[in-house]
Amino acid sequence: MHAASRVADIAPFHVMELLTRARALEAGGRDIIHMEVGEPDFPTPETIVAAAQRAIAGGRMFYTPALGLPELREAISRFYAERYGVAVPAARIAVTAGASGALTLALACLVEPGSEWLLTDPGYPCNRHFVRAFEGVPVGIPVDAGSNFQPTPAHLDQYWSERTAGALFASPANPTGTMLDATEIDTLARDIRQRGGQLIVDEIYHGLTYENDAPTALAAGDDIFVVQSFSKYFQMTGWRLGWLVVPERYVRNVEKLAQNLFISPSTPAQYAALAAFSPETISILEARRAEFRRRRDFLAPALESTGFRVRARPQGAFYIYADCSALTDDSERLAHQLLEDAGVAVTPGLDFGQNGPQHHLRFAYTTEVNRLEEAMQRIARAIRR
Repeated sequence: MHAASRVADIAPFHVMELLTRARALEAGGRDIIHMEVGEPDFPTPETIVAAAQRAIAGGRMFYTPALGLPELREAISRFYAERYGVAVPAARIAVTAGASGALTLALACLVEPGSEWLLTDPGYPCNRHFVRAFEGVPVGIPVDAGSNFQPTPAHLDQYWSERTAGALFASPANPTGTMLDATEIDTLARDIRQRGGQLIVDEIYHGLTYENDAPTALAAGDDIFVVQSFSKYFQMTGWRLGWLVVPERYVRNVEKLAQNLFISPSTPAQYAALAAFSPETISILEARRAEFRRRRDFLAPALESTGFRVRARPQGAFYIYADCSALTDDSERLAHQLLEDAGVAVTPGLDFGQNGPQHHLRFAYTTEVNRLEEAMQRIARAIRR
């Protein structure tokens, strides 16, 4: 028996081949500077770790309700009120197995076979694969620096069809780090609502913004699904915990799916996350946010001085999506060259869609400034050869 036909449309992460090679070089004694990894390099704050240790020592590591610990859902609700001034009832919050679990639940709830879903290109590659896994049809919107690599109402006019069921957008976005402002979110939400579609917004990089705080799409209406995570700002990647804010009419549907697909989120991770919103933890996270900004402010001009072009200044996350067309017409080949010749691992544009991937590399500033400086020196030497 063959695998289901949908599996053929699920592309691998091409960067994983590059990462495998990087690990092999390291095993052979090479020093590799990792700028391909999409996770913070900081350890989980000790306040969060200590909360998990206390809970584990208490011994009650049983299943929780499918939508998560009631006290954690309440804590997330308070977080929205305090940080955003938005009222989000705890009853609409589903704690999930990472943002991936949140996306799985949202799309399992909404995607009909053959329905089209609009996504930005470039964009996080798994999003289109989630849509395809539920027999939907992902439709990429080619975005560029002219729209800050974000969707616009004009894009909806062009790409919305009678088969379109909704859209999944991200702010701040991976790989570009750009974001939508409150007016842009409100305009897109109203347009999609008027077309009878559903909007899902990925907000997993909220908290990691550098000039202005990112507005939440929840301020634009209570009919919007919002995906969030404890991985990025809260630096709990390996704990695999996130959440989904669900419009009230879909809560029971999402709960049934969660019961069947996941049983419940990780119990130790949920008890750990109860400490994520404490003043002590937030103080640690804000200091680390300042460090990420320092890294961005070094790396962007350093890339441009080396021959790359940063078409849109990243406003959040920890990536720079750099145009390398002045240096090559094959970003994947350049990525492998930089790994082999310079010992610097970066992600080729091929992983993020079909919109000019051969002209872009994603640089993650998830390492110390002194290592970023060393990386740029190595890259400059490799390019001059």
